[in-house]
Amino acid sequence: MLTLIAHTTSSTDNGMWIFGAAGMAVLAAYVLLVIGAFFSALFSPASGGMKLVWIIFIIVAPFIGSLLWFLVGKRNANELAYR
Repeated sequence: MLTLIAHTTSSTDNGMWIFGAAGMAVLAAYVLLVIGAFFSALFSPASGGMKLVWIIFIIVAPFIGSLLWFLVGKRNANELAYR
């Protein structure tokens, strides 16, 4: 006797795909944040020593370093450069 089994997708399969797409979007945003902070610090008007400190901080602690660069470091670098 021949039996035919139909493959059905469950709701968990669809949920995993959505989580995967959302996860990829978050990962892409994270990578863009770190790369943006790196190049922003690299080409900032800050002195050479401060650039090096910020770049090392961004590499060692990418998420916190990038956030702090955009919240504190970039503003301070611009203020010091245009005094």
